[in-house]
Amino acid sequence: MRSILTVLGIFIGVASVIWLLAISKGIGDEAQRQIESLGADTIMIRTIKPPSEKMSAQGLTPYGLTRDEFDLLSTSVPTVKSALPIRELRRQFQFKDRKLDGRLVGCTPEYFEVNRLEMQDGHFITDADCFRRETHCVLSAKVAERLFLHEDPIGQRIYMPENQDFYLVVGVLKPKGATAAVGGSMAAQDFTNDVYIPIQTLHQRIGDMVMSVRSGSREGEVIELNQITLRVNQVADVKRTAELVESALSGHAKMEDIAVVVPLELLEQARTTRAMFMVFMGMIAAISLLVGGIGIMNIMLATVTERTREIGIRRALGAKRKDIIRQFLIETSVLSLAGGITGILFGLLCGPAVRGARWLAMEWFPEQMAGLPDVVRTVEPSIVPESIPGAFLISLIVGVVFGIYPAMRAAKMNPIEALRHE
Repeated sequence: MRSILTVLGIFIGVASVIWLLAISKGIGDEAQRQIESLGADTIMIRTIKPPSEKMSAQGLTPYGLTRDEFDLLSTSVPTVKSALPIRELRRQFQFKDRKLDGRLVGCTPEYFEVNRLEMQDGHFITDADCFRRETHCVLSAKVAERLFLHEDPIGQRIYMPENQDFYLVVGVLKPKGATAAVGGSMAAQDFTNDVYIPIQTLHQRIGDMVMSVRSGSREGEVIELNQITLRVNQVADVKRTAELVESALSGHAKMEDIAVVVPLELLEQARTTRAMFMVFMGMIAAISLLVGGIGIMNIMLATVTERTREIGIRRALGAKRKDIIRQFLIETSVLSLAGGITGILFGLLCGPAVRGARWLAMEWFPEQMAGLPDVVRTVEPSIVPESIPGAFLISLIVGVVFGIYPAMRAAKMNPIEALRHE
């Protein structure tokens, strides 16, 4: 029983090394995929609301990116391959008696490629739609499902009460998951309630002013563009281009109403953070192995005391000290290796075990699980290949290191005193 408990200590230590590293790698990989989805060759300039003290007391304050700045960046920065203007508004969409609050996005055809969208039916906004300022729109999968139920949306018209406009549906997108917030100024992007129209149409029919009612008073803001996404010729030009962009938009420094987000820099930071996180988790798991090693030393010291007479008999029959040391080192090595092997086998079950536990949690506690961050509900553990031989080697070293002292103590016993022991 004592040997089984000793093996259990090593087993838990080895399994925890593999599990903790696998889970931390899975979380790191997911964060890295989120950043990579933004594109390593892109630079995003976002409009952010400035501090209240910088806003006009009259309640109508223009801020953020402008169309003139978009033209300046797209034409004057030599390393820019393409530029995408984006304007976003909160709007209500209606079809017959069904209504839905969502996000109206004014954009150009490049938006489809940059955000890696996929068509389910119809087509995305075209250059001709933008040039003619057509009242065409493309729906996200959820908007199409909630407004049209089982009807075919293509060729139908949705209504926007705020602007009293009808828009012809020309396409429906496949479902796309939300992206996590990255950087201090890049909020999470949720594509589920989006409706896309040509940005030229949005400018002509809706304009730049946004009015809102707060505490009984009307407040207005003037925003021309919410975001400009630049794609550079090659990844090596990203940092230099970002410096040029910040220089060209230096006039916003006083207002503090824009932020430049460089996914390449975030990607490098994510890699560094992931490496540090994995080292930290590995150290925590190593503590479990240390505790298991102390357990081995404890059990072997007790064994030496109980087997004092046996050691004395062996010495009296001609066994040398090295024979006694070898005997006890073999015992500790077997215990640690047994724990290491079973720990590795259990560690390889990390993925199925996490998925099973998550499924049970979703079945038993659906509301609590729905409130957790996406990374908790979707993360997939990824076994670190190096952790398997590493954990096995560490378990063997732990067995030998923590078995040396009990073995030496047994070998140094006086045979005569050992034989007298009761």
